[in-house]
Amino acid sequence: MSIYKDNVTGKWRVVYRYTDWTGETHQSSKRGFSTKREALMWERELLLKKEAKLDMTFESFYEIYVEDMQNRIRDNTWGTKTNIARTKILPYFGKRKIGEIEPRDIIAWQNELL
Repeated sequence: MSIYKDNVTGKWRVVYRYTDWTGETHQSSKRGFSTKREALMWERELLLKKEAKLDMTFESFYEIYVEDMQNRIRDNTWGTKTNIARTKILPYFGKRKIGEIEPRDIIAWQNELL
């Protein structure tokens, strides 16, 4: 992956390559980052999502889940799931890494809801 600054707009751009499920390699880019730091953070999250490691945040995992499940579930059910995730789960676990969430954390979250 590479990070470049567009001299015309003054914004940062990330150019990356990925392999799809068929094994073909593709190149894509994401642009419009105000700072190089933002671009580096986005690049890191993308790598973690692609590698599917437990080092990703719960919020990143939820984004993968949304991409995978949204088209499989009826709209009414999806609206309910989204509301529960947005109001109850993501505020508590969103910024935490998947590998750091332990059973006691889930029990503490359940007790907080009660």
